[in-house]
Amino acid sequence: MNKKYINLCAFALASVGWTNVFAQQTPDAVATKYANTITVADLTKHLTIIASDSLEGRETGEKGQKLAADYISKQFAAMGLAAPVNTPNGKSFYQKFNLERRSWGDCAIWIKGKKKEMLQDFFPMGNFNIPDTKTEEVMFVGYGIDSENYSDYLAISPTNHAVVIWGGEPAAADGTSSVTGKREPSEWANNWRKKVAAARERGARTCFIVPKHTNEEFLKMMIQYKHSIETPTLSLQGKPLEEEGVFFISPAMAAEMLGTTEAKLSKISETVSLDPVKRGRKKIEGIAVAINEVSFKAQRIIEPVGTENVLGYLEGTDKKDELLVVTAHYDHIGKEGNKVFNGADDDGSGTVAVMEIAEAFVKAKKEGKSPRRSILFMTVTGEEKGLLGSDYYTQNPVFPLKNTVANLNIDMIGRLDDAHKTNENYIYLIGSDKLSKELHQLSENANKTYTNLTLDYTYNDEKDPNRYYYRSDHYNFAKNNVPVIFYFNGVHEDYHKETDEISKILFGKMEKISRLVFYTAWQIANQPNRISLDVKPVKEEDSGKF
Repeated sequence: MNKKYINLCAFALASVGWTNVFAQQTPDAVATKYANTITVADLTKHLTIIASDSLEGRETGEKGQKLAADYISKQFAAMGLAAPVNTPNGKSFYQKFNLERRSWGDCAIWIKGKKKEMLQDFFPMGNFNIPDTKTEEVMFVGYGIDSENYSDYLAISPTNHAVVIWGGEPAAADGTSSVTGKREPSEWANNWRKKVAAARERGARTCFIVPKHTNEEFLKMMIQYKHSIETPTLSLQGKPLEEEGVFFISPAMAAEMLGTTEAKLSKISETVSLDPVKRGRKKIEGIAVAINEVSFKAQRIIEPVGTENVLGYLEGTDKKDELLVVTAHYDHIGKEGNKVFNGADDDGSGTVAVMEIAEAFVKAKKEGKSPRRSILFMTVTGEEKGLLGSDYYTQNPVFPLKNTVANLNIDMIGRLDDAHKTNENYIYLIGSDKLSKELHQLSENANKTYTNLTLDYTYNDEKDPNRYYYRSDHYNFAKNNVPVIFYFNGVHEDYHKETDEISKILFGKMEKISRLVFYTAWQIANQPNRISLDVKPVKEEDSGKF
């Protein structure tokens, strides 16, 4: 094809904001020069510090996390990044803020004056505080489902009552769901939060959930949650606590609470399952009655905890008011006794990748190749506690979110998962097309031009049960309409274990992925047009942690 014609086409596309489609076809020698400064040697040097026992697992708010912040900030300063955070004492690399450590204090339930013990008879679940003993009448509401095809509330009203909710959903003998009318269960089957929300909409107060239909299964579940219940949680300071509680109880305790027997309670549920149409239209005798009064208390102990995000800023040139943010979380889950959870992959790998990418851009700027847009390199705290550091930043941005063009988030890039045991030349990409088709295409072109990794979009599927799109720090940017890409190698046998050590890291893989992020950032920071936003995010309240 005529070269002049190609150039004219490229010019025409550039005028409507599609420069990147052509720009990534021929490698940029300048970008390659600085990408090549990201090396196995430097990644290893930094990760040897970040994932060392001396940092004690980098638990949010604890000594090890503070030591990691100190190391990262000193590296940012040494390489020449600017400290962007205004403080009474001048500019700082730290965005400091307070969290609240919340633990369970006095927690008990009384049935006819008989005390039930936490983690023996029941366990609390959720973000609530009941400091003084409350007494409420209890009503059994069956499965607690309230859908178009099936509702447990057609003949009963739980207003101002505590409710007992049976786990699962009703189904016919052949397994057909009474809610979906198919063999596949509905979303109600395993979503207790949805059942609690439905009960609250109907005026219910405290919810007592029977998660499994045998006491043995309940005990298994209680053991599963025991550690998380006994371990204090962290949340952003000032996050309100609910006044109404959620407790998980055994079938035996539910029967005692309702003044009946396990056998009779089970029979009611069997009747519901065998005759779901009837159950959806009428009340079954005995379940719509407020039988007993139950007293309970669930006290929260709250203590302040200080922590900090670490921010390094590189100012751009003619488009310096626009900002690209590159993130990774530098916290991990700490230690238990003599066990140190060093989190070499999670997310030591992402943390040192951010440091190396930052240094590459700084070197470019020092040699007269500054990015046009500004870049914020940010290692965030509190991700393991619920994406807290990125949540705080997006609520209190140092630079306006309206000027933030994209977020590239790196969380675990140093290992292999089971699906790629024979091929380390891959990376999962999540979110690249959720808000911007242009960002997705730019990312694809950067990979085809420079790194030729296998880009796996398995976890980008909205139907993926792992829901990784909602489980790392990019999500707090996405829900604020900032286009994102999440780089992730998948989980492995050492995930959240003391065996997530530097000795198992594949540094060659890390180097290549870090360079891909650099090339993508280089294009975003330097192309004429700002990344276009063409899809609004799906709001998702139960964002988690990774």
